[in-house]
Order: sequence, then C-alpha cells, then structure tokens
Amino acid sequence: MANRPFFATAALGIEPLLVEELIGLGAQRVKEERAGVSFTGDLQVAYRVCLWSRLASRVLLPLARFTARDTDQLYREVSRVNWTEHLAVDGTFAVDCTSIGSPIRHTHYGALRVKDAVVDQFRSRFGVRPSISITQPDLRLNLHLLRDQATLSLDLAGESLHRRGYRIDGVTAPMKENLAAAILTRGGWPAIAAAGGALVDPMCGSGTLPIEAALMATDTAPGLLRNYFGFFGWRQHSKELWRALCEEAVQRRRAGMENRAPSIAGFDNDQRAIKAAWAHAQKAGVDKVVHFERRTLQEFTVPKDRAMGLLVANPPYGERMGEEKELAPLYNLLGERMAAQCRGWKAAVITSHKELGRAIGLRAGKINTLYNGALKCHLLQFDLVEANQWFPLSEDGTLPQAPKQPSAAALQFADQIRVNVARYQSCAQQEGTDSYRLYDSDLPEFALAVDRYGDEVILQEYLTDPETASQSPERRLREVMDCLSEVLGISSAGIHLKVRQQQKGLQQYEKQSRRGLFTEVQEGNCRFLVNLTDYIDTGLFLDHRPTRKMIQEMARGKRFLNLFAYTGTATVHALAGGAVQTTTVDMSRTYLDWAQRNIALNGFNPRRQELVRAECLAWIDAMQEERAGAYDLIFLDPPTFSNSKSMKGTFDVQRDHVDLLRKVSRMLAPEGQLLFSTNLRTFKLKAAALPELVFEDVSAQTIPFDFARNPGIHHCFCITQSGAPADDERGTS
Repeated sequence: MANRPFFATAALGIEPLLVEELIGLGAQRVKEERAGVSFTGDLQVAYRVCLWSRLASRVLLPLARFTARDTDQLYREVSRVNWTEHLAVDGTFAVDCTSIGSPIRHTHYGALRVKDAVVDQFRSRFGVRPSISITQPDLRLNLHLLRDQATLSLDLAGESLHRRGYRIDGVTAPMKENLAAAILTRGGWPAIAAAGGALVDPMCGSGTLPIEAALMATDTAPGLLRNYFGFFGWRQHSKELWRALCEEAVQRRRAGMENRAPSIAGFDNDQRAIKAAWAHAQKAGVDKVVHFERRTLQEFTVPKDRAMGLLVANPPYGERMGEEKELAPLYNLLGERMAAQCRGWKAAVITSHKELGRAIGLRAGKINTLYNGALKCHLLQFDLVEANQWFPLSEDGTLPQAPKQPSAAALQFADQIRVNVARYQSCAQQEGTDSYRLYDSDLPEFALAVDRYGDEVILQEYLTDPETASQSPERRLREVMDCLSEVLGISSAGIHLKVRQQQKGLQQYEKQSRRGLFTEVQEGNCRFLVNLTDYIDTGLFLDHRPTRKMIQEMARGKRFLNLFAYTGTATVHALAGGAVQTTTVDMSRTYLDWAQRNIALNGFNPRRQELVRAECLAWIDAMQEERAGAYDLIFLDPPTFSNSKSMKGTFDVQRDHVDLLRKVSRMLAPEGQLLFSTNLRTFKLKAAALPELVFEDVSAQTIPFDFARNPGIHHCFCITQSGAPADDERGTS
C-alpha cells in the first residue's frame, strides 16, 4: 500500500508527546505542527493510529489542497474531486469547517458550499444524492481554511478519539481522556508501571486518570471499545485490514491482563463520583485492575509495598475571581499528604492557577503547559524526595514561601531584574513582542545575559576561555536561577542555562542536545518557532528585531533576497510586508526546514518561495551575473568568521566584506536597497573601496530598546548604487 500524507490533530501542548507516539506506531516523516502532527504512512499506519493513539484527537487524510479566495472558487475546487471514490450514492456525510485569516469567514457557509459541491456532483451523475447526517455519518469531511489556502480532508476518526467508549452518558467529565493520557505520559507512568510501581489519584472524580492508567498498564488499545470510526462508511475502507489490527489488539490486551498489573487506586469524597468511576471501569474492562473508594483527601494512603509510584491529581481550579484563596488550603493539604505518604514517588498535578500550584508547598521540578479545552493549565511535576520539603500555609492563609537565605549579591541581582522588568516589559508590549533581552551584565558581579522567550528564559553565562567553565561558582548560578524563578514567576524547568563564549565558524549553530522541542513566540505581526534547548542560538536573533521590522516596512511589492538566512525570520517579515517574491539561501538543511516552518506558521505557502540549500559564498559567486539586477531588497548578515567544510578557505567579514558587497550589489535592481549587518564590534567599513555604492549607517536605528545599554552589539548599513564604476583594485587594497 502506498504511503499517504496524514495529519493527527491534538490539543495544544500535547504535540511533542504525539510525535513520539506516532513514531512508535510506525508513522514516517513525522513533523510537529501547531495543534497537531503531520506524518506519512500507508493505510495500516493510519488505522493503527486511530486504534492505538492515546493522545490524538482526530486523524485526517487530505483529499485536496487548493486556493479558495471565495466560496465560488471553493465550490469549483471541491467539485473536481471524484466523490464516487469515497462515498456511496445512498450514503451519508457531514462537513466540519475551520477558518484562520481566510476571506471565507463564515465557517457554516464554507461547510455548506462543500456540501453543495458533493451533492450536486452526485445529482448530476445519478439523479439522486447522498444525505446529510450529523451523527456518525458514513463520511465526515474536514475543511481547513488558512488565509486563501484550503485543505479538504477525510476525518478517519469520525468523532474525537478521546471518546474511548467507556464513559456513560450523562456523567460529567471535566477532563478528556487524551488529556489524562498526556498527564500520565508526562508524569512517567508507562515506565513506572513497567517497573511495577503504583498509581494513586486522591481526587479521582469519575475515574478518568486511573482508568487511562489501567489501559496503558494492560496494553489495551484505547480505540478497541469504540463502535464507530469515520472510515467505516468510506468506500476505500479495508475491512480485512481493520479486522486484523483489532484481533492483534485483543491478543495484546489479553496478554496485558494476564501479566501482574500494577496497583492503581482512585479516591474521592463524592460517593456519586466513585459510583460512576466503578461503572466506567467495568465498561472499560479494567474493574479488576483498578480500585475506587470513597475517602477524603486527609484519609488517602498509598500501597505500603510499593517503593515507587506516581500520584496524579486534577484538583478543582476555581472558576471565579478570589476562589484561589479559598482553594489554597485544599492544595496545601494535598502537598502535605504527598510529602507524608509518597516519599520516593513522583507526582503530577494539573491546575490552571500558578498561585494554587505554589500553595502545594513543594518545589515542582518541571512545569508543562497543557490545555483542558480552551483553559490553559500548568502540569506541575514533583520528585518527592526528602530534600523536597513541604511548607504549610501561614496563619493568615497566604501562600507558602520556602525559606531562603540569598546572598547580598543575589538580592541586588533580583532588584536589578525587577527594575529591568519594569523598564522593558511595557516597551515589549508596545512592539508586540514577548522575546527580548532582560539582562546583560548590568551588574559586574554577574557576567550573564537573560533572554526572555514568552514564559521561558535563556540564562547565558559569558566565558572568554572554555576551560574556565568548570570554575563557575555553582551557588551563584543557583541563586540567579532562584531569583529569576521568584521574580518572573517561572519554574526552574523554564530556565535554560547555556555557556556562551567567543564563537568561530559554525560553532554557534552546533547542537547542544537532541530534545527537538519548539516554542512559539510573537514579534509584531509575525510568529516564530524557537528552540531553547538544542543550540547555543535559539533560531531568533533578538538584536535584529528592528532590522526585521525595517525589512517589513521596505518590502511591499519587492523581490527579496535573504542571504545567510538561518531560520528565515527576515523572509517572514518581508512576506508580511508584501514582498512579491522571496529567495532564502542557507547551507543548512535543518535551518531551511526551520525557515519553511516559520513561513507556514505565518500563513504563507513555503512552496511559493524559493528556498535554496547552498553555501552562500559559492551561491553568490555563481549567481552574481545570472541574477544581476534581480532583487529590489537584499538582507546580508554574514558570519563574523567561517571555516565551514563546504567552502574553500575561510571567510572573515572585516577582511572580505568589500569583495562580498561588490558581488551581492550586482544582484540589486537599479533602485534596490541592500541591508548589510555584522555583529563584529570592531568592524570598520571600507566605503572608499566601493565608489559604486552609497552607504547610510543605520546602526542606531536598528539597535532595539533591550540592547541600548550596549549599542555596539552590531553595525548595519543601508546600501544603494551610486552609478559610479566599480574599482576592483581599490576594493582589494
């Protein structure tokens, strides 16, 4: 069976986990995207994902991608699909529609036009038409509109995969099953269960977390109980293939049940919730694996024969202003019970309020963002070791503060961070950015840089000699991280420590780890993906923010060239400014793929842009004549020094910039503009060697507010052609 493209949707925050799950299910070319993961595979892989994915919401098979600037064009393009290949004339179907920045704003009308196109095609061919059915149709179509681009897909799930089939109608379910699976996965339950550990949920409600834990522990496919999938009425459905996969799942479940299952228990103070939990467990077939019992939070205990385990909890969040204070004692009691009962265990607690998380009175080692429906939540993960001491609420009911004895220098650093937050946050909001330099060696005792990216921070320690890295005072760094955590209200997991030293060649691009996790940040009307863990640089040069804005302002109607493009952020700004054509050149496949993702993230089609993988200097040599006058706007930001294996010799921006500028300027249109930037602080422009060019030093205009303390961070020049003849000999002097 041939490979096809698919897209698995997921709630925000679950995407990285879904990537790993899909790879384990045999998917290929797996790629994390916003609110889902794209992948390729044959029909067996797609069926397996529908049957086994604990995290996905839907599995979409794209049938057509096309431009849809209005509903008439949408109707015509949908009519091009041969619908008899997918739906019987007496079948039923339904259409869902989502729209982001599309001229077709009314999703109901967009769905209606798709329905009309399908129905009209059948009526014209056969004189009869299929029917519309909202509940379990033979075919469910999904139309996704992004700007003027449309993707029409077959929804193989038919209805959200979080509906496992064990929940009883009429029972309130505050947490979806795939969110519960994500919490368990983040908490490390699969490994704990495999090692014979236990699980306890002291506030289990109707049992979602313990039941999902039991399905994992017994190797039960989460889709095995469902009686409906969206491909059951699809004309290309393979019943034999599906039957074989289900038989395999039944065998795996039987073997999982025969193994010694871990101890899984759920407690709740509400007897009705416990009754519902038992009913759900029985319907899921895990009532012999889990145990539910009515107990107050004060009364809950853990199995004494299990030295390790996982405590999971979804305590009430509070929906009205002021309820955090009312709920704080409950959270503090939970923390006390965790500390008293679960030493040596791990814990995962989800809440929508950071203040309530702090009220637990224990230090969370890691915090992940997940969404419970539209509600942004924080998953706090704890290592319940002796060193993680519990602190009670104070007598006045205020939230606990762990006693600290910071040094005088650390207190001074914290004060400086508070001053900088007050100074820079409003500027960042005015610019519409959530990424900026918060601190840069403002105090001589702390040779550090602190860069803020949304809710996370990069902490960089400056070193001039790499051998001195081991001599860094650990306590000072620990105090710095504690100060940042307290002042900024972020966990230690949101602070990423890096050591920065003078870089040569491509060292700044070398990989530091292999986590592959991306965070989305905002910059004006553009969004970018940054990687805060894998590289010294994150994919977004903060000091070039005004330069990128300048490019956007200059780009309308222009043909744009981005050299040494890195992750393509300047290209995105050019497109946002109305560039009619872009060429993006970089020698790294990784960063060109990253640029492609940034372009798509902002609603532009990467396939319509020219992305060139090439060593830039060689490409310039090859193209300076072929593309003479081809570009109206060029951004040139070469490395200070490079000795890449893919180039002959070395490049030094001070030594070689005259020759480089002469070659690149040949690709400028007569009225074109070239923005040339360099981060070499001692750079001296040899303008006299280039009489054919006119230079305007725009460095001052391109230094952002957060780098004003150090205006020599880079040099930037706006270059145009003077019309004077080039003097090659002067250029080499």
